Parts: sequence; structure tokens; C-alpha cells
Amino acid sequence: MVEIYDAHEQGEIVKKWLLQNGSAIVMGLVLAFGGLFGFKQWQNWQDTKGQKSFSEFEVMNERLGEGQLDTAMDNFQILQDDYAKTPYASLAALQMARARIESNQPELAINHYRFVMENGKPVGLRVVARERLARLLLDQGQAEEALSTINGEQQLSGYESRYAETRGDILAALGRNDDAIAAYQEALATLEEGLGDRALLLLKLESLGVVEEDEATAS
Repeated sequence: MVEIYDAHEQGEIVKKWLLQNGSAIVMGLVLAFGGLFGFKQWQNWQDTKGQKSFSEFEVMNERLGEGQLDTAMDNFQILQDDYAKTPYASLAALQMARARIESNQPELAINHYRFVMENGKPVGLRVVARERLARLLLDQGQAEEALSTINGEQQLSGYESRYAETRGDILAALGRNDDAIAAYQEALATLEEGLGDRALLLLKLESLGVVEEDEATAS
């Protein structure tokens, strides 16, 4: 099944990215727009844009929480059309994809994940969307496309283990057991302490005939 992550986790991704890149982005935008209408005017414009996109995102989430999927699409469409390059548009697409999966509309969820992969900011959200899309494609019986999708991302900092595990699941489904074993072992090797499910990875390896000592319990 496709893993569903909540809005808190998605928000943490945004905050982490802004902390790492925020200053450089602001400076670049100031230089780009400063000659047109000055920093003060640009700041006011940016604040207004951020408030409007956040407002649309909040209303969309409220409607999704009330089960009003069709009505929530109105707000989502505004975010896509007018604020596609904002973090709120990407977060909204991930939320909408989850709603589509829960409504048994996986083909529409695929489109939402692709939107984030093409427009997502911060970059971490693109990485999350790609991994979820690969899992969804696998669930839909499209293992080859899932494999090409998961292999298409290069910026994996912080996501190495999750990607390796997903790749292992896809390879196992394709009957490429040796490659799947290597992927699961990579997932174990790159798994950060306190994150992921080490026991599940060990079980997946065991199902392929490989028994590895769990260092976490052996120590």
C-alpha cells in the first residue's frame, strides 16, 4: 500500500528546507525584483501572495476533512493555476492525492504526484512525491514504470533508506531477488536511528532467504 504521511511531516519538510535555503532565496528574489518596484513593494506583494495561497490551502483542507472532495477541488485548482510554485500548492497536491487514494481514485492521485514532481517546492516535497508515486504504481501492477520512477531522482539527501526500500519492493515484485536483496541491505545501511522500520526490512530480507543479524538488538 502507498504510505500516507500527515500534514505535520510535510510541514517539517518545508521548514527544514526553508532553514537551509531561505536566506539565499530571499536575496535572489530581492535582486531580481528590486529594480522593478523596490524591496518594500516586493515584500508586500510576497506577503499578500503567501497569505492568499495559505488561505486557499486551509480552506481546501477543511473541505477535505468534511468529506467535500469535489468542493475542495475548487481551492486546489486555484492553487495550481495561480500559486503553482509555492509550497502550499505542493502540500495541497499531496493532500489531494491522499484523498483520491482513500476515495479509490488512484489514477487521479497519480496526476497529483506528478504535479508535485514537476512544480514542487521545496525540493524535498518532490522527492516525497516521487517515492509515493512509485509505490502507487507498484500497487497498480505497473512495476516497470514504478522502477523507472524511483530511479529517476538524484537528490536523495535524507531519503536514501526510504528510496532503497521502495526500490527493493519493486525489484522483488519483478522477481529480481538478488537486486532486491541488495536494495534492502542498502536501506538497512542508510537507515537513520529512530526512523523507518528496521524489523520490517529484516523480515523482507528473510523472505528472500537472507538472515542478517540485527545490530540494534545484538548490541
